[in-house]
Amino acid sequence: MIPWLLFPYRDALPGLSVFRYITFRAAMAAATAMILSLIFGPWVIRTLTRLKLGQFILSDSPDSHQAKAGTPTMGGLLIVGTILVSTLLWCELRSGVIWVALVSLVGFCAVGAFDDAKKLLRKQNLGLRSWQKMALLTLITLLVSWLILHFNLRGLQTSQLSVPFFKKFRPDVGIFLVPWIWLVVVGTSNAVNLTDGLDGLATGGTLIVATTFAILAYVAGHAKIAGYLMVPHVPGGGELAVFLGAMAGAALGFLWYNAHPAEVFMGDTGSLALGGALGTAAIMIKQELLLVIAGGLFVLEAVSVILQVGSFKLRGGKRIFRMAPFHHHMELGGLKETKVVIRLWITAIVCSMLALSSLKLR
Repeated sequence: MIPWLLFPYRDALPGLSVFRYITFRAAMAAATAMILSLIFGPWVIRTLTRLKLGQFILSDSPDSHQAKAGTPTMGGLLIVGTILVSTLLWCELRSGVIWVALVSLVGFCAVGAFDDAKKLLRKQNLGLRSWQKMALLTLITLLVSWLILHFNLRGLQTSQLSVPFFKKFRPDVGIFLVPWIWLVVVGTSNAVNLTDGLDGLATGGTLIVATTFAILAYVAGHAKIAGYLMVPHVPGGGELAVFLGAMAGAALGFLWYNAHPAEVFMGDTGSLALGGALGTAAIMIKQELLLVIAGGLFVLEAVSVILQVGSFKLRGGKRIFRMAPFHHHMELGGLKETKVVIRLWITAIVCSMLALSSLKLR
């Protein structure tokens, strides 16, 4: 919005030309989101506390988590709100990719908020049933898929995938593109949701992955850089760097209050929204396979749950981990919560570095 308002005055005030650059606007979106989070964080926490929207802790959770009962949740409303405001302030409003990303963010946030509200009203950890949540997420993903395909937001050769570390290998999913989009978007959303079990863990992980994908979005939208690095060029995809910059800034600001000991939790309201938006952005710049690497933390957490449940059912109650997701396994191994979080953040940073290095290792 700001670039659009100032565009008519670019000749009178030459300094305004800087607003044309995606890198500048992405940085400003990140700073704006962070500042808004820091300013409105205390008010959101007080409001959630006054409304008695406190977290319910399961009895089978690690003993150290029982003290967290009653901590305000649904803080994801702060994250999503600051992303929305910052993106709309600094993006190119005519960009289709921005509006699809926002649709995904708000849609998944709505499902998460509904789920959180049901849990809080019932005073127990029983929100939407699994099939109900999956059905709602699927409806939103189908809408996102239709928008992406209708407006051709994946550029040329829409159904082809970009494979990390390979220059010319471009598998074509063909008629399975929509199921593929569903798998990526819903899978990422649930993976971030599973990761959100320790103070600051999912927030820090999102900050790292969003920053990584802001760089990837800029590369995808820049014809010369994309051509040099031999990655798919997606016209207009660079504008997603502004959105992802806002996401990184919002996560950084929220982390101020979500770091151990957390003053507020994001809840499903935030985790589903952030995961869905990350998956949607990855789909639009054709780097969904790279998301598996960059989002290695989220993949680790999700796979640990799948393996644990599978082992329990197929091996007569035998478990692989002390408790799933994996961060609880580390906790029950004797590590303090802060050490677990920092080690998993380090893992996320290494995964993101590996993902970025794949741009040259082809």
